Amino acid sequence: MGAQLRVYRRRMRSVKATKKITKAMELISASRIVKAQQRVTASTPYARELTRAVSAVATYSSTKHPLTTPSTNPKRAAILIISADRGMAGAYSNNAVKEGEQLASALKARGLETSAYLVGRKAVNYYRFRKRPVAGSWSGFSDSPTYENAKEVADALISAFLADAQTDVNGVDEIHIVYTEFQSMLTQNAMAKRMLPLEVVESDAPIPTGLLPMYEFEPSAETVLNALLPRYIEARVFNAMLQSAASEHAARRRAMKSATDNADDLIKSLTRLANAARQAEITQEISEIVGGADALASASAGSE
Repeated sequence: MGAQLRVYRRRMRSVKATKKITKAMELISASRIVKAQQRVTASTPYARELTRAVSAVATYSSTKHPLTTPSTNPKRAAILIISADRGMAGAYSNNAVKEGEQLASALKARGLETSAYLVGRKAVNYYRFRKRPVAGSWSGFSDSPTYENAKEVADALISAFLADAQTDVNGVDEIHIVYTEFQSMLTQNAMAKRMLPLEVVESDAPIPTGLLPMYEFEPSAETVLNALLPRYIEARVFNAMLQSAASEHAARRRAMKSATDNADDLIKSLTRLANAARQAEITQEISEIVGGADALASASAGSE
């Protein structure tokens, strides 16, 4: 009985130590998510309006530009997957990687090759373990990305998009991004979107009918598109990184709270088992004492 009681107490100490870690990580994520939400709120309007500006130039001009004109014979598509650098965030990274896998399957069904661009160690390790080729990878900033990080990723995507996919093995005809959209503290959804070529005007306003407005572009619509292209990609990638960072903190907070609650339940269960083992040990000791006293009494009575 004594050995069993020591086992229970050792397990309780281990669970309590784990609970301290999970509780600390929960509090850290809870403190960081507020700032992450503020950064998402600040960047989303800029990314949305820049997308509308690019869409307006593409919609109301007759210029054929690679930004808006799909390739007649697309060969390769780039997939940017944004995941986490660290674990203990539930299924956050797995959902993003799984969404990327589904997107890759859909593109391959169209006859396109795929080039993987990965952000976060979880996605990088997933591809590395399966020995899959990676066109570009970045890590170390998933929970707090900066605009410089987004610009570095965007420059690689733009270079691949501007290259000729028919002759250059690094060239792509389409750019898709997979990230986790932050909706609330409890809801984060992994989603895939096509960034280039543009498909529609991203606006909540109804689609205009009748005569379209007359726009004048100086010096030309093509020059405007060339100037907006890098800023558009950078803004979209940066906003996706911020959305994913906020989602990562929310997912880790939720996972750590669940782990802390499970640790509390396990400690209560082990406490009951330890008390039962201790009570059984005391009962056994009392029984042995009583039995010994009875034996001594019987021996004394027999000697008389």
